[in-house]
Amino acid sequence: MTSTVHSVANSDTVWELICEEAKQMVISEPLLGGVVHSSVLHHETLENALAYRISLKLASAEMSEQILREIADTAYSTDTSIGIAGRADLLAIRDRDPACHRLLQPLLFFKGFQAVQAYRIAHWLWKQGRRDIAFYFQMRISEIFGVDIHPAATLGNGIMIDHAHSIVIGETAVVGNNVSMLHAVTLGGTGKEDGDRHPKIGNGVLIGAGAKVLGSIEVGSCSRIAAGSVVLHDVPARKTVAGVPAKIIGEAGCDQPSAMMDQLLGAS
Repeated sequence: MTSTVHSVANSDTVWELICEEAKQMVISEPLLGGVVHSSVLHHETLENALAYRISLKLASAEMSEQILREIADTAYSTDTSIGIAGRADLLAIRDRDPACHRLLQPLLFFKGFQAVQAYRIAHWLWKQGRRDIAFYFQMRISEIFGVDIHPAATLGNGIMIDHAHSIVIGETAVVGNNVSMLHAVTLGGTGKEDGDRHPKIGNGVLIGAGAKVLGSIEVGSCSRIAAGSVVLHDVPARKTVAGVPAKIIGEAGCDQPSAMMDQLLGAS
């Protein structure tokens, strides 16, 4: 699955399909024509469209859309991996979310996708040493989308945050590739300790709604964390954990839990 996403993400296939979907949306719902043209059809690349969408959403009386757009455009042109990650995120959502039938939907309507793309700009700023403006991005992302991701946190490609209500990802958290999480997930610390204090999530992990993963612990690749669990200790790869505190209750049940999105504990 990862190789397929990578090959598609490095072509123009994703953007071409989005443009075709946008043209069809204008025909089927003319009242959205202005939104579709300004957000998609007026742009030459997905990166341009994402920069526009992010700046439009995050703009306020404190910082104009134009300034934010310049920052986003610079980030995308300087670091091509940001656009590649955005494509992988789009494909992940289309493949995993049964409510998503077109790549255009996350770009226009899904706040989880939009929040992650805005975070990617904030993370770029953080790496450039522009930490104050990165914090500004974090603040606006939290205010607009209800998603609080520290700009120093590291997120891989193919991330899906479904519903994206009350998501918290701390400063030293690391999230691998092809991870899926639902609303009210926290990747947090356990106190006031400094340094490396947040979870490290492996590739292909599924994190259920309301789960709290706390402390500098490792969650192994292709594992499942059941909804409402509180995880305080390392989780081996390819296991299912559940409960408060979470305990291993069985195998993950499949090779790619994040892709299957099967949250029934009996699946193990």
